[in-house]
Amino acid sequence: MNAAGRTIVLAGATSDAGLVAASRLLTAGARVVATGRSAGRLEPLREAGAQVEVADATSLESMAALAARLDSVDAVIPLVGGWRGGGGLSGQTDADFDALMPALQAVRATSRAFDSALQASDAGRFAIVSSTAVARPLAGGANYAAVKAASEAWTRAVAHGFAKAARDAQQPLRAASVVFRVKALDPEALAAAAVALWDTDAAELNDTVIEL
Repeated sequence: MNAAGRTIVLAGATSDAGLVAASRLLTAGARVVATGRSAGRLEPLREAGAQVEVADATSLESMAALAARLDSVDAVIPLVGGWRGGGGLSGQTDADFDALMPALQAVRATSRAFDSALQASDAGRFAIVSSTAVARPLAGGANYAAVKAASEAWTRAVAHGFAKAARDAQQPLRAASVVFRVKALDPEALAAAAVALWDTDAAELNDTVIEL
């Protein structure tokens, strides 16, 4: 299996990483659906060949509406991110924490909205971008590490849901939920990892952490 012919949703894809990932996936023969809240910021993705959708990746309602419009989906990768930190533990402000929360909200909204579609695919994939800060949280990045840790926990719960559904149906596991963990985000490395999501069988890939 490979990415060719797959429909892949990049949710919150208006960053440089989103554009690079979309371009690599398109080159690999995938259909890419890129979302963002600004039509103007989605224009480079449209020019690259992606189908663009103005939609809020942090909103379950918005993502569910998108899922209903798409005929099938084989992979979802939420790319909402950002970093706030510094100032030691006392510098971990509520405002910074609130600014980081959309990343977790996007993981929750996209996984819930597309859960049925990914399980219906013959090779569904859900992947998030996390951070090595989860393994070694620092006082000055406590807010960030906490949000990433919560995102990883949610993604592992998605993996459990995939495995349980397959087991209950007495079917082979076809969907996998994985974490891409990075120290500093390299768009090219992320893009390569997204293309490679179908290089490994779901049973081996599900509930894993891939260091980039």
